[in-house]
Amino acid sequence: MRALLLGDVIGRAGRTALRRHLRRIREEHEVCFVAANAENSAGGFGVTRECGEEMLSAGADCLTSGNHVWDNKDGIPYLNQESRLIRPANYPGTAPGSGVFLGTTAEGVRVAVLNLMGRVYMGSLDCPFRKADSILEELRGRADVILVDMHAEVTSEKGAMGCYLDGRVAAVYGTHTHIPTADERVLPGGTAFITDVGMTGPYDSVIGCSKGAVIERFLTQRPVRFSPAESDVWLCGALVDVDESTGKARAITRLQVRDVG
Repeated sequence: MRALLLGDVIGRAGRTALRRHLRRIREEHEVCFVAANAENSAGGFGVTRECGEEMLSAGADCLTSGNHVWDNKDGIPYLNQESRLIRPANYPGTAPGSGVFLGTTAEGVRVAVLNLMGRVYMGSLDCPFRKADSILEELRGRADVILVDMHAEVTSEKGAMGCYLDGRVAAVYGTHTHIPTADERVLPGGTAFITDVGMTGPYDSVIGCSKGAVIERFLTQRPVRFSPAESDVWLCGALVDVDESTGKARAITRLQVRDVG
């Protein structure tokens, strides 16, 4: 099977790119399953029911997230109501929602998506490595293909997770930093890895936000309200080919599609 793994969808511009291109990409690349990170989909901060439904209707099968999933209070109840929207599994167990998605493709392949969050320069969460161990044990015999969204700030933590899970999952892909990296590869044990799949959103920006506001904050060191940019929109992610009989990756390829309207 072939999965498409999309990074952070930024605001209206990112959601529009999904609507315009995702179903065509699914058909052209024979994609069986799509995971997209939704934590910045509502005006750049958080997710709402309306934004989530829009992305699912556009062709996403699962919505992952990260630390910004809590930014819009209207979206927090949605975590408990929509099983296709998940949050990092290493938040405390009392947090709304789930950190794991389980589903079946039209071809009958059982797919699990595990959402984890790093701890370096992030929140004080449970250990994502040990959390991955416990969840993989719970998933034993329940999934043919396991995909892991590692939402983290630093490249070393993402890379360490890829190596730690090598041979145990089909893919570990990084999100959160919004910049696509060029290190996609299949690790020795058969796990596809990329440090960051990039964002689906406006690249005429500073990681998706309007340039002027970000520059002003750096110049003044004062709080400045950020808003999502709108120009030079790209849909970015990675295509992963998986042997569903073994759960291991055969290949990983970056995908970058410019939204020209």
